[in-house]
Amino acid sequence: MKFTTSTVASVLCISAAFAAPIAERQATITDADILQYALTLEHLENVFYKGAISSMPESDFVAAGFTSEYYTNLKYIAHDEEQHVQLLTSALSAAGAMPVAACTYKFPYKDPKSFVTLASILEGVGTSAYLGSAGLITDKTYLGVAGSILVTEALHTSLQRFNLGEVAPANPYGTALGLNPVFTLAAGFIVSCPSTNAPLPVKAFPALMATQGIPAAPGITFTFSVATALPSSFFVTFVSGLSTTSVAPTMSGDMIVAVIPATAMGQTYVFLTNMNVTSSIADSMIINGPAILEVTPPSPTFDTAEM
Repeated sequence: MKFTTSTVASVLCISAAFAAPIAERQATITDADILQYALTLEHLENVFYKGAISSMPESDFVAAGFTSEYYTNLKYIAHDEEQHVQLLTSALSAAGAMPVAACTYKFPYKDPKSFVTLASILEGVGTSAYLGSAGLITDKTYLGVAGSILVTEALHTSLQRFNLGEVAPANPYGTALGLNPVFTLAAGFIVSCPSTNAPLPVKAFPALMATQGIPAAPGITFTFSVATALPSSFFVTFVSGLSTTSVAPTMSGDMIVAVIPATAMGQTYVFLTNMNVTSSIADSMIINGPAILEVTPPSPTFDTAEM
């Protein structure tokens, strides 16, 4: 059961979130801020899974081609996400902070297939979020907790990818994503949040939309669109695993055209940047994005002579 990029795009129509539903602030980031940020994401996943299980019974998933074992795993994932919410809530309370509460969400799935596709994407973003924020955590105990949750989120990601017919370990390395790019993606699912929630030290970037409906693979020309004015010079930058690769685009009318680089494998984040990025991408480089592509990895290679 494999879904094309068009299916991904149909469930990931994320707006630019210019008027973001989460209160924003720009300030020095503390460990408490990171915990609030993580709790914001865990609330989203917690509501996402519980809503699907409550509205779609096991028979719906089986009729859509999934197994009863998969549905059982969904219930375990829902359990995990609730545990994450409870743990982070307790940690913030113990630190003297008021934990953020769950928001009101809108998820664009309509059936089991679109739910599982979106679940795979959200789990990938969650894994990238924990990996990207790890370097900002100063307390080693908090860092250990974040690492423990990251492992579980990665297991969730592999489960969802496998059940979509995708390569579960599509990239040898995890892909880190910064606070603001993750917030840009998450804000598209959030309708409103309680006014008592603490502001987060984040901001949303203008959206970048992948508009092409064919499977993505290295060497394929892909198109993107934006709702904002473009500068005279920019790059399309692909972030995948430990690789960041910028491509000089061309224009076809209002569409931005770029060739997917060989470094892109699996869930890949795409940005418009104001420079050719050759290392880690910084917020100051980002014009639009991220968009998300599922890029088919090349066939695996390994040397049996090293046995």
